[in-house]
Amino acid sequence: MNGHPNKWTGAPCYAARRQQPKLALLLATVCLALTTVTTHAFDARGGQFIGFSSFSTFTKAPGARPGETVLTSPEVVARINWDELIASWNAETPNAAYLKIEARALYPNGPTKYYTMGLWSVNTNRYPRESVLNQRDADGNVATDTLKLKRPCDRLQIRLTLGGDGGQQPKLKFLGLHLTDTAVTPPALPSNPAALGRSISVPQRTQMAYTNGVVLCSPTTVSMVMAYWAKQLRRPELDHDVPDIVNAIYDAKWPGTGNWPFNTAYAGSYQSIRAYVTRLSDLSEVEDWTAAGIPVILSVCADRLHRKGPGPNGHLLVCLGFTENGDPIVNDPGTSSNIRRAYPRKDLSYAWANSRNTVYLIYPEDAEIPKDRFGHWDSRTSHQRVSLRR
Repeated sequence: MNGHPNKWTGAPCYAARRQQPKLALLLATVCLALTTVTTHAFDARGGQFIGFSSFSTFTKAPGARPGETVLTSPEVVARINWDELIASWNAETPNAAYLKIEARALYPNGPTKYYTMGLWSVNTNRYPRESVLNQRDADGNVATDTLKLKRPCDRLQIRLTLGGDGGQQPKLKFLGLHLTDTAVTPPALPSNPAALGRSISVPQRTQMAYTNGVVLCSPTTVSMVMAYWAKQLRRPELDHDVPDIVNAIYDAKWPGTGNWPFNTAYAGSYQSIRAYVTRLSDLSEVEDWTAAGIPVILSVCADRLHRKGPGPNGHLLVCLGFTENGDPIVNDPGTSSNIRRAYPRKDLSYAWANSRNTVYLIYPEDAEIPKDRFGHWDSRTSHQRVSLRR
C-alpha cells in the first residue's frame, strides 16, 4: 500500500491466524472490508491535503541565530506520487518575529535540498516577507509559492524556522500542505443538488476602486470573504479595506499581492480563523462548500474566463453559490459594475483549470465544514492520512 494511511495491515491478521484460525478469518475479513472502504472514501483524484495543528512530532533544535528555533518534521509518506507542493501557514506573528518555511522531497537515492517556500514577517522593515528567487536545480524549482519537481515522489519533509528580536517568535497555529500529481486528470463529478439555487451573501467589492487596482484581485477577494465572516461572527476587526490587506501581504520579490499563501497567512493570522491554499478536483467540491454556507476563493485565468485566449492571466474571484442549472455565481472584483454575476459552468471550469483548480479556504476554526470525500482539505484529521516516520 506504500504509505496508505489506513492502519489495518496484514500483520495483526497474520498473528491472529497463527493462534486462532476462526478469529483470524474474521479479522482478515474486517481488515479487507475496512481497507476497501478507506481506499474508496479517500480516492485522491490526483491531490492530497495534509494539515498539522500540532507539531509535537517535529524535532526541535536551536537555529543559526540567537533565540531561533528550528522544527523539522518526520518523514511524511503521502498517498500519491506528487510533483507539486504548496505550503500554507497560520501564525500569530509578533511585530519583531519571522517565520521561514522550507520543504524537500525524499527519494530512495536521497533527499533534494530544502527549498524555501516563503519568508513571513509582519514587519518588513525588520525582516523580509517575500518569496525566494533562483532556487532552480536538477531536482526542481519554486515558482513563487509552488514547488515543482522534475520527477514525482511520495515522501517529503518540512522545516520551519521561527525567530525574532528579544525572544519573540511566531505562534504557529496551523500548517497546510497540498500535494498534486499533475499527471492525473480526474473525470467530472456529479453536481451537489444541495448547492443549486443557493448563494451566500458575501459583500461586493471591486479592485478597480484603488490605485494600481488592476493587480489587486487577490487581496480584494480576501477582503470580501473576511468582511462576510466579520458580519457572521460579529467580529468587526476582521473587516479591512483592500489597501490594509495589500500592506500586509505584499511580496517584494514577486512583486505584488498574488502570492497565494501570503493571502491566506494574513487571513489565518486572526484568532480562531483557519485559512489555507488547496486544490480541488471539480466544481462539485466547491458546491459542497456552498451547501455548508462557506464561500470559496478561486484562482482562474481571466483570458480563458472571458474567451480571450488560453492565457495565462491570473485572476481571483469569490464563488458564493450556483444557479439552479449549476452555473457558478461569483463576486468578480475585476470590474467596477456588475460585480456579482453567473458564469457558464464550462467557461469557469476551463478558466479555473489554469491554476490546477487552486482555491483559498477561509473560515472559522469551529465551522461545520463539508465532508472531505477525497482528502483535499483540512478535515481535522488530515495529518492522520499519512505515515509519519522518524
